[in-house]
Amino acid sequence: MTLEQLRVLVKVIESGSFTRAADLLDTPRSHVSRVVAQLEAELGVQLLERTTRTMSVSEAGRAVYERAQSVLATIDDTLRLVQQARAEPRGVLRLTCGVEFGIAAVGAWVEAFLERHPQVTVEAEYASRDIDLVHEGFDLAIRSGPLPDSRLVARPLGEFVYGLYASPAYVQAHPAPRQPNDLAAHQLVVFTGDSPRTNWTLHQGARREVLKVGPLARLRVNTGASVRSALVRGLGIGQLPSVVADDLVRSGALVPVLPRWRPAPVPVLAVYPSHRYLTPKVKAFVELASALFPAPGRAT
Repeated sequence: MTLEQLRVLVKVIESGSFTRAADLLDTPRSHVSRVVAQLEAELGVQLLERTTRTMSVSEAGRAVYERAQSVLATIDDTLRLVQQARAEPRGVLRLTCGVEFGIAAVGAWVEAFLERHPQVTVEAEYASRDIDLVHEGFDLAIRSGPLPDSRLVARPLGEFVYGLYASPAYVQAHPAPRQPNDLAAHQLVVFTGDSPRTNWTLHQGARREVLKVGPLARLRVNTGASVRSALVRGLGIGQLPSVVADDLVRSGALVPVLPRWRPAPVPVLAVYPSHRYLTPKVKAFVELASALFPAPGRAT
């Protein structure tokens, strides 16, 4: 039994005649008849009951037809998937992510993507709100944390690794903390996000310490850029992701504090609608983002 035999049989049954099947397949009717006869001989059953004027499908023919449809559909899907995977990315890629990570990393990914794929244009929206990819027509989002929307597919790119940092001037003016509880004697810069956060949870191996930072905060802000600015100005100790802090540590603007204690890492995901096939432009960008995702802790 060959794929050609199955394709011919399916075409004959779906078109309702050998002549129409031959026209659709662009082959002589005699060839179509011969292929079906060969298949019947190999299987030892009559698949099509033919008279000079009519053709009907036998019970065995119906069973073979249904399985042949499934086999051919799977093969066609596989070929289409391979063709899409090999296709050159083209068209408009609409992506979104948070403002700060967009500035810190995603912008550079977009530039590298455009250099590699000249037939693609990018529309990037850096927003603090969660954009509905499906209803707002976006191809892709870069997000951190858990994925609440079951209509979306997520591929992990890496993790935000956080640390505690302060300016050299602050560290020189205050006794260095040796344990998380020592932070109670320090001025803290606290990122609140969309809602106030009252705790920092720090980890060292299997050890875990929870610090209530609300009463200790000298400054509470809802953007990472504000945390970074306040720390550089010497206003206290705060948390930053290493992707943001590394350059500041290298330049001497910040120094790590309690480097053996870190907040839990936060996963970063490439998120896209759960379409049956991943388009070449989305696949290429996700692969590039995964390759370029910053290695954690380069400067710490």
